Amino acid sequence: MRILLVEDDANLAQFVQKGLREERYAVDWAGDGEEGLDLAGQNDYDLLIVDILLPKLDGLTLCRRFRAKGGRTPILLLTAQDSVQDKVAGLDSGADDYLTKPFAFAELLARVRALLRRGGPHTPTRLKAADLELDPASHRVWRAGKEIALTNKEYAILDFLLRNKNRVLTRTAIIEHVWDISYDPMTNIVDAHIRALRAKIDRDFSPPLITTVRGAGYMLETPEEA
Repeated sequence: MRILLVEDDANLAQFVQKGLREERYAVDWAGDGEEGLDLAGQNDYDLLIVDILLPKLDGLTLCRRFRAKGGRTPILLLTAQDSVQDKVAGLDSGADDYLTKPFAFAELLARVRALLRRGGPHTPTRLKAADLELDPASHRVWRAGKEIALTNKEYAILDFLLRNKNRVLTRTAIIEHVWDISYDPMTNIVDAHIRALRAKIDRDFSPPLITTVRGAGYMLETPEEA
């Protein structure tokens, strides 16, 4: 899961980034509204966390412009204002939820998880492919009933592959979704993590699920759905 944080308070941004990364999210940071709007339009994020009081472009305007351009990514607003009028203005601008500063990180994390779960009534609680299961709520993974321990990045890659079953994902797409914006798309970091992931979920099980599509990327392919 990839999150964009738009926050001009560098100390708060560093605190939130650190906490979210420890929870296995990839996080990009923009320090003003214009940069945030540009990044939101250029990249495929799962969630935007946006402060209202921002330099260059305020958070409410950012939300309105993002929605006007067709952006459908969930938005969580952060603000020091807690009046009813402020909350109404935030939600009317296109935001999905509202969190007042100062906040406990546990509450922020709970709201992030709630927004990421919003996918309609047909969104499965667990992600599955053959006998492989991943539980996004607990970040646990099983193959043939056996629990498998994954690193943060291995888990994030597997989550991305499972959400795109039987679809080829390029190395660049995986980097952009799992790592933050600072990573070089020409690095072989994806291949190294895929090898490690295969050793854990494919090597001792049958059939193998992660397929290499030569010259294109990787795909999680299940026999019954291939």
